[in-house]
Amino acid sequence: MDYKFRCECPITSALDILGDKWMLVIIKQMLIEDKKTFKDFIESDEAIATNILSSKLKCLEELGIVIKTQLPDNKKTNLYLLTEKGLALTPIIVELSIWSDENVRELNSIMRDSPEIVIMKNDKSAFIKMIQENYRAQIEKFH
Repeated sequence: MDYKFRCECPITSALDILGDKWMLVIIKQMLIEDKKTFKDFIESDEAIATNILSSKLKCLEELGIVIKTQLPDNKKTNLYLLTEKGLALTPIIVELSIWSDENVRELNSIMRDSPEIVIMKNDKSAFIKMIQENYRAQIEKFH
């Protein structure tokens, strides 16, 4: 896996990997919306094309952000699970959610109200910890 980076900047380097239209959406879907299978992702509201989803999941796997495994009782179905490296992106997802609520809501008339935003704003650290612990507990049955 040989990635091309534009420069030495840590932010730009992170965006070279995660900054396209889909990467953080897929991670958010896994972390918050309980998406684990290819079918789960395809059926989501974001409507990602199958070829793009395949490419992004493969890239996330190569980066060590997700692992691909099979359902214990159905070896035909691939599961995509966040690794610790993937879970480490939780604070970014939370910050983007808060920023969007405060800065994009006025531009997006269909943005839903979320009770989680209030919780995030009141105690980001506790919310991040809760999301990560819930995810770890949820995927424990697949290991």
